[in-house]
Amino acid sequence: MKARIASSAPEAVEADAVAAVVFEAQDGSVDRSALDGLSGGLIGELRSAGELKGKLFETTLIHRPVGAAAKRLLAIGGGKRSEFNAARLRRCAAAAARTLKVKGVKRMAWLLDSAPSADPAAKAVAEGVTLGLYDADVYKSEDKAEGGIEELILIGAGSPEVIDRGIAIGAAQNFARELAQEPGNLLPPLKLAEKAAAMAQAAGLECEIIDEAKLRKLGMGALLGVSQGSDAPPALIVIRYVPETPSASDVHLGLVGKGVTFDTGGVSIKPAANMDEMKYDMAGAAAVLGAMQAIAALKPPVRVTAVVPAAENMVSARAQRPGDVVTTLSGKTVEVLNTDAEGRMLLADALTYAQTLGCNRLVDAATLTGAIVVALGYERTGLFSNDDEWGKSVLAASEAAGERFWPMPLDTEYKPYLKSEIADLANIGGRWGGAITAAVFLGEFANATPWAHLDIAGTAWLDKPAPDAPKGPSGVGVRSMVELAFSLVR
Repeated sequence: MKARIASSAPEAVEADAVAAVVFEAQDGSVDRSALDGLSGGLIGELRSAGELKGKLFETTLIHRPVGAAAKRLLAIGGGKRSEFNAARLRRCAAAAARTLKVKGVKRMAWLLDSAPSADPAAKAVAEGVTLGLYDADVYKSEDKAEGGIEELILIGAGSPEVIDRGIAIGAAQNFARELAQEPGNLLPPLKLAEKAAAMAQAAGLECEIIDEAKLRKLGMGALLGVSQGSDAPPALIVIRYVPETPSASDVHLGLVGKGVTFDTGGVSIKPAANMDEMKYDMAGAAAVLGAMQAIAALKPPVRVTAVVPAAENMVSARAQRPGDVVTTLSGKTVEVLNTDAEGRMLLADALTYAQTLGCNRLVDAATLTGAIVVALGYERTGLFSNDDEWGKSVLAASEAAGERFWPMPLDTEYKPYLKSEIADLANIGGRWGGAITAAVFLGEFANATPWAHLDIAGTAWLDKPAPDAPKGPSGVGVRSMVELAFSLVR
């Protein structure tokens, strides 16, 4: 999608549609819409008649407006102005794009309001419209979404650089969604590695794929234990971004993403119901790869390395058994009490490896536990950290990016839950506090390195369509990781 800033007055902008936000009436007063003049007063009439209320995501489409060169006007509800921010504007822009693209709109203009301020608003609209172009119907032969918005015209404010940044981040999040949507038979570990390598080459990043033979030489027993039941070999994907003009900071950010391309649960097999959704057990890997695509395009002056352990967790005569003991890359031994607690095993070796590469700040993203969904539902990502300042930095980045994280405890009193009689650690901690004990397990491999763990099990997938997004992968984590990379040098 191309984008530009309009050089003419709003009424003279030629487009297939012009969209803008309208707000709910509050305290008996009505916000005058930026579209009112373009509609020849029709927006005001619809308000007076009660047909247009400004409720969040409510849409009103006007054809052949008398006050504008555009063919259509779209009023998209923004809810209460007092609750409106860049994150909601992004969602409104995505909802508007989804409404208009199915009506044959190719050139979409957006009339910016004064809230939020110009550059954040322009970036939010560019991101949102880009996100609104995504559909999860790539393998449909019928009823497939066709067409799409080819040009975005911003009316009112914003700089070309900010708009380009928004499109790059939106495109990276869509790339993550595309990866997470891929079915397990079409995206085994080596295929994920192939797609990662192709992205890296196109983005100008260095990519290394570590195969099964080298994983054995390195001693990644935790990763190999998970993969041993599958005919599809595992891989460790390493992607490096080195800035041309690095900052004086010595920060080397490591992004680690869980890449279980399909998870049956292994011998501790999952129930059949909804097991098809386990193709998205690599949504953490997808988010990390999407973030790297955006980082390559936007070029923060800080070094960033992605480490993605990719494997299938399958059932076979070779599969890992409950009670097995494996030796991790760190040298620590783990008793596998449940083979369905496999993501933390992959991450254990990947976190260790990231530190051997010199990463001195770590973030991992993983669809790790159902327990985080019990704790937080589907609205917030659980954030765990072994370092208060680092945790605050990651949380601040998520707030700036419009992704909702929530700090969770990581108290030392939880470590005894992971006690094993025959190994250094057990891979599960009993019935209670499952999201916390999983994070405590990972913390044993982060060591003293400032580290944050994002449990995205509840936020990586939408179980039903929303006005701004289809059912399926959300791409959560991409925007926060990109924001974090830039925040490290501010």
